[in-house]
Amino acid sequence: MLLISSDRFEEHTTPPGHPERPERARVFSTVAARWRENGRQVVQPRAATREQLARVHDVAYVDGIAATAGRAVMLDPDTFTSPESYEVALLAAGAAVQAMEHAVDRGEPAFALVRPPGHHAEQMRAMGFCLFNNIAVAAAAGLARGLSRVAVVDIDVHHGNGTQWMFYDDPRVLYVSTHQFPFYPGTGAADEVGRGPGKGFTFNVPLAAGATDAVYAKAYEGIVDRLDEYAPELLLVSAGYDAHADDPLASMRVSAEGFAVIVGHLKAVADRHCPIALVTEGGYDLDALGACLDATIALF
Repeated sequence: MLLISSDRFEEHTTPPGHPERPERARVFSTVAARWRENGRQVVQPRAATREQLARVHDVAYVDGIAATAGRAVMLDPDTFTSPESYEVALLAAGAAVQAMEHAVDRGEPAFALVRPPGHHAEQMRAMGFCLFNNIAVAAAAGLARGLSRVAVVDIDVHHGNGTQWMFYDDPRVLYVSTHQFPFYPGTGAADEVGRGPGKGFTFNVPLAAGATDAVYAKAYEGIVDRLDEYAPELLLVSAGYDAHADDPLASMRVSAEGFAVIVGHLKAVADRHCPIALVTEGGYDLDALGACLDATIALF
């Protein structure tokens, strides 16, 4: 597995007490350093291009985020920039594209360890700590290369509203999400299944607060069946770890070992069908985040 990581992800600064804090990037750097010490490959991210961003975001929105460069701005009650955030967000989206390209071109898994996260960012709206929708940028880059069956599986505890809506009418992308429901951002009901030609290509699995490893394992058995039926040419994972029992932002009871089971199911699908690339999303208890990353990477 290739890891994509950079100390620059610490430079996106949020207000004191904000859960999406620079210390999360230090966890990424520690995990990447151990990987490198074991003789495995770690590379620096490259910035996403305007063309890559504009495949999923309105150009005026991209320009608006660019205009925050050098400034601290509150974009919504949860989402902030610091002077460096625009450049860091470009690196986060670009790393997701790199992970996709490495997986497709080399047939080797890749994992982009990035912040800010991305799956809440919509076509014209920053929200939920997210500036650019990293995983969607990567999926759209895969489509631009000619792929016609891209699966995005979102294991974050929050529903990835941005990713869902960006591909809601597009049968080339199967969006799958497990998430605490009802919960922020309020989307992700089981009857949200896609629209027009995309109907049937959104698969939400809402779970009640308190769901355990066993509940998640059962859910992913069904998800594996849907993925095998779809037979993706590329599998992208929005790897959020905030369903962990110790996470302060949710009410689930998943362990690091439980996440290993979840990712193991997805790896098995990839082993049967296609390349796989992962991109970090949430995960706000630092010890739990590190343990979950280690458990994920150990599978590869």
